[in-house]
Amino acid sequence: MGRLAKRAAILVLPLALTACFGSDGDRPSLLEGGQAGGPQSFPDNFRSDALALMRAYLNNPVGVRDASMADPVLREVGGRQFYVSCLHFTPRETDGTYKAMRERAIIYVNGRADRVIDRANEICAGAVYAPFPELEKMAR
Repeated sequence: MGRLAKRAAILVLPLALTACFGSDGDRPSLLEGGQAGGPQSFPDNFRSDALALMRAYLNNPVGVRDASMADPVLREVGGRQFYVSCLHFTPRETDGTYKAMRERAIIYVNGRADRVIDRANEICAGAVYAPFPELEKMAR
């Protein structure tokens, strides 16, 4: 391969990877890539995966109240079927106060938590929640 062809390959590779993984802000995602194709496997470790994702998602994971979670169910996201688990919780604000309860959806790709969806009203309609005390016990 000539020098010019190698340089072109180096420039094209990041574009190809970006197209495969898609993105949501700064975070790459498997949602839109070929890696998410085919039937999705049930997320066996969905509770611990959700905790890890929420630890990164929340500005302050300490002091969460009224946490509940729905078991993952298959839902259509972006025209494809993924397991989705819904959360209800009240986070502690930066000033130490508590405001309104939040509803978020966690999307699982290939059995692993991939991202948190903020506007979850539609995707979480009809979700059946159970207490999720692990979210309330999170520490920094």
